[in-house]
Amino acid sequence: MYNFCTLFDSNYLSRGIACYRSLEKHCSDFHLYIFAFDEKSYSNLKKLDLKKATIISLNEFEDEKLLTVKPTRSIAEYCWTSTSSTILYVLKNFNVDNCTYIDSDIFFYSSPNEIFDEMGDKSILLTEHRYSPRYNKELKAGKYCVQFVTFKNDERALKALNWWRDRCIEWCYNRFEDGKFGDQLYLDDWTERFEGVHVMQNLGGGLAAWNIQQYSFENVDGDLIGTEIKTGKKFNAVFYHFHYLKFFKNNQIELGRRILNKNILDTFYEPYINFLEGIKSEIKTLDSSFDPNGSTEKPVNWKTPLLYIYRNLFGVYNIFNKSKFVK
Repeated sequence: MYNFCTLFDSNYLSRGIACYRSLEKHCSDFHLYIFAFDEKSYSNLKKLDLKKATIISLNEFEDEKLLTVKPTRSIAEYCWTSTSSTILYVLKNFNVDNCTYIDSDIFFYSSPNEIFDEMGDKSILLTEHRYSPRYNKELKAGKYCVQFVTFKNDERALKALNWWRDRCIEWCYNRFEDGKFGDQLYLDDWTERFEGVHVMQNLGGGLAAWNIQQYSFENVDGDLIGTEIKTGKKFNAVFYHFHYLKFFKNNQIELGRRILNKNILDTFYEPYINFLEGIKSEIKTLDSSFDPNGSTEKPVNWKTPLLYIYRNLFGVYNIFNKSKFVK
């Protein structure tokens, strides 16, 4: 069985449920441990019939070390601080032989089996950003992305996992400082620092806005097939990371500041946004007191006109009315 864990609060509730349901569709033998980071997410998740999930509250999860640093971290920084601890919690408390942390805004398009098959007898799996050249932020954001990282329940993996948790407790902030950034740059030297580390080779895993310019996609008999433009290599799309997708209360949606062509918008973003809207409607029948898409007011400040000019100049405006995607 493949064991996954993720964490999110009520602002990401629809994304977390979408992630679970995409796993349910494409992975026959899995269990997802969901760490609910506020009471609204916990109570609503408990109302849903997620047969292959275990819902864990903050009261169950948080320990003295996490609670000590919590007041010093923003909400996002505390989530990053906690990532390694969620994996360790699952391995220690549920007697499983493996656990893969996944970001809640990941969506699966085919089985991750072929990714796990790569590991063989290795103990840890890392996912590279695989940046498109124009968007390479490896020096400041890291070679690897903490979006899909696997640890087996063995000595080699636990050594690295405990080391990572200790470092994140010490320092985990949303800034680049002394060779550190959040929880990610800690991973950069793991292939030398620790034994048993495998780096994912499958091009279908870790698709995201920072690398998607290198690929094109088509639906072939129900399978989403990617082609690496440079080499012509074919692969099955396994999962896409919808990082930076934002919903605003004025019915606008933002997709970030990277070039996303029509093929990518039609293949990934339109179906995903519609899926989230369907989950939002479902959650509203259970609890109408909040927006599970996490819609916020669109910021307006002196930078707004400059950003508009910059984004249009470089073809990365990527702010749309919801009606473009939701039919």
